[in-house]
Amino acid sequence: MAGAGVSRARSKVRRWVQLETTSGALLLVAAALALIWANSPWRESFAQLSNYRLGPESLHLDLSLAAWAADGLLAIFFFVVGVELKHELVAGSLRNPREAAVPVLAAVGGMAAPAGIFVAVLLLFDAPALLHGWAIPTATDIAFALAVLAIFGRGLPRGLRTFLLTLAVVDDLLAIIVIATFYTDGLHPWALLGSIAAAAGFAVVVRSHKPAGWLLLPLALLAWVLMHASGVHATIAGVILGFTVPAKPIHGESEPRTHRYDDAVRPTSSGVALPLFAFFSAGVTLVDGDGPGAVLGQPLVLAIAGGLVFGKLLGVLGTTALVTRLTPLRLPDAIGLRDLLPVGFLTGIGFTVSLLIAELSYPDSEHTAAAKIAVLVGTGVAAVLAAIMLRWDARMARSSDMNEDGQADRDHSRIGQDE
Repeated sequence: MAGAGVSRARSKVRRWVQLETTSGALLLVAAALALIWANSPWRESFAQLSNYRLGPESLHLDLSLAAWAADGLLAIFFFVVGVELKHELVAGSLRNPREAAVPVLAAVGGMAAPAGIFVAVLLLFDAPALLHGWAIPTATDIAFALAVLAIFGRGLPRGLRTFLLTLAVVDDLLAIIVIATFYTDGLHPWALLGSIAAAAGFAVVVRSHKPAGWLLLPLALLAWVLMHASGVHATIAGVILGFTVPAKPIHGESEPRTHRYDDAVRPTSSGVALPLFAFFSAGVTLVDGDGPGAVLGQPLVLAIAGGLVFGKLLGVLGTTALVTRLTPLRLPDAIGLRDLLPVGFLTGIGFTVSLLIAELSYPDSEHTAAAKIAVLVGTGVAAVLAAIMLRWDARMARSSDMNEDGQADRDHSRIGQDE
């Protein structure tokens, strides 16, 4: 009986952690705790904790706890991203090119416009040395954005969530390409080939009739260790491993293994990996040195925050407006252009991936602190504006043909309708 009770409790916790609202709340709480601790009279203890090193030095893995969170735990999150990408490409919203075209193009625009604003602001303030951080405001935090939509988007078409998810998944894919391409430090080909070989072994096992965990875990760990040694950011190993999971049922199974592995790993990603990364990454000290003004007054803060809040909105909304006006492509059923106003702000919630790129872009503490504060400020402003616009959109009357395709809307399901 006791064992059954523990099993039920564990199942409830797993379901609770997997809720979109829970994931967003855990990220917020972790970031807030870190920011408060890092600016309290006990801030030295936070720095000591973040810089505490552990791991085998012989394998060059004697990393700080903050580095373990960014390179190790975040690889779990990127594994989930890889699994999700694989499913969407093979059997989901990205399977049909025509249906996926608008959110895919919106994601590209939502990446280009923030980068453009970032570059323009820094050139305006004569700070070209900081331009290599251009990718910071281009990312979208899927978990955080979906949490805001779930809370404040009640009553809006359910298709809006699918549109945001598709856009954010493509955004993540582009961010992964950027990290792998522009933030690779001294490539070691043999280590990279070894990592790919380990991932290939993982792919064989994960497609077998009964994949053995005692084989999958060592292969995944080996792929990660070798990717870390190769100079390519170690989180890329998580993406590659996620892509190997079959997205269609095999061996007579009733559901694809992408669902099974997503359900198995997502609670660890949402409940442990992401909050711990947010905790160690968001702990920026503002009270030392010349105080908060010296950090917040840097052009870098304006460039990143402006890119997240306004660049994302302009990129997503502007690209979608142009595509739907100048081509035969249309928005999904029951979604209008006005619905993209809150979605544009939602994509400005950069948080996790933006914090990671900030760490990769600026190794010096001064600019890293400014970049991270800018990400937190930009994310916060974008989230608040998204919440306001979602409630405004939900209260507005809707026409019978929101996407203006000449046919009456057929999908009348709403966010929060079944809750």
